Amino acid sequence: MSIILKPIVTEKMTKITEKLGRVGFLVDVTANKIEIKKAVEEMYNVKVLDVNTLNHAGKRKSRYTKKAGFVQGRTNATKKAFITLAKGETIDFYSSI
Repeated sequence: MSIILKPIVTEKMTKITEKLGRVGFLVDVTANKIEIKKAVEEMYNVKVLDVNTLNHAGKRKSRYTKKAGFVQGRTNATKKAFITLAKGETIDFYSSI
């Protein structure tokens, strides 16, 4: 699927998953909540109750190097989706390792 890029597997997200039953994903910047919900339900065979999204704008970065001098760039813009699963539903990201 091109909508879901990768799951967010951090210590903080693991605590939220255990406490509230929410799972986080990095998703395509152009995807909307309806597309994200359908993609998660098809990929993981779970019932999705709610989808919340968060946009991160890319930030400017600059550094100085001896060879190239002053180098400027920009980090990529990202979008996160936090999925609330139905009671009793879980997603196991470690089963395919």
